[in-house]
Amino acid sequence: MKRRHSREAIKENLELYSIILPAIIMIAIFSYIPLYGLLIAFQDYAPGNAIVSFSQQAGIRWVGFKHFLKFINGPYFIRIMRNTIWLSLLNIVFGFTIPVVFSLLLNEVKLNRFKKFVQTASYLPYFISMVVVAGMVLSFININGVFSKLVEVFGGTAKSYNTDPRYFSRIYTITNVWKSFGFNSILYLSAIAAVDTALYESAKLDGAKRFQLMRYITIPSIKPTMAIMLILSVGSILSSNTDLILLLYSPANYESSDVIGTYIYRLGIEGGQFSYTTAIGLLAAVINFLMVFVANKASDKFTGASLW
Repeated sequence: MKRRHSREAIKENLELYSIILPAIIMIAIFSYIPLYGLLIAFQDYAPGNAIVSFSQQAGIRWVGFKHFLKFINGPYFIRIMRNTIWLSLLNIVFGFTIPVVFSLLLNEVKLNRFKKFVQTASYLPYFISMVVVAGMVLSFININGVFSKLVEVFGGTAKSYNTDPRYFSRIYTITNVWKSFGFNSILYLSAIAAVDTALYESAKLDGAKRFQLMRYITIPSIKPTMAIMLILSVGSILSSNTDLILLLYSPANYESSDVIGTYIYRLGIEGGQFSYTTAIGLLAAVINFLMVFVANKASDKFTGASLW
């Protein structure tokens, strides 16, 4: 009876299974099958060598945790970890809070035409190529750029901000938040739209003002969504926006811009140190997973919302 029931369930949901099958195949090909390549983090791998082999003539040299220890004891470990964590924290603080505040304020706008215009204008930067955005920013902040000219107009001295390490974290954070906050606010606006309007009407009858409605109804209603997004943000604390950093940074500001992703790119893709950089990436992934686990437990305890 159980077998017959399971077969009937499969037949009934066959169309749904066929729809999701391409996604499953793509995840398997690009996410799960390549995992065996992590083995080179424990080898002295050279291109052309086998990664897994039962033959003693394959030339595989197992080195244990050699590459992990090399990175941890290396001269750039502190700088790279400091920059990665600092830039990620800035992105969490501003990249998480600004979309929430923007959504709450936009929800209070009653003029529909203006509301739709603001929404559209805030979404547009997300669809601009990262290369184009970085090019625009670099042209604005160089010594002959618009920003430097404005500084001169107000009595300051023009300088090349893209080569000064003191300004990189600000440039990166502002650019990253500007590009993504409008699109990230969509989720919060959807959650706000799902709040029962009867709650607002009852509160208004009791004399509640706009700020009180926002504080006691809107924010508590979207708290689970906020908690989930915060968990995901914390889980990527060692995964800064490497694409944007690669486009903005230069050897002149490595002191404040060099992160795990850029270090892996330089030594792995450009330098050919595949085993070493694979070990660094694996270490960062494990730490990110632990951060997700801790953040999920904390969120479940304090807000009642969690991923699992």
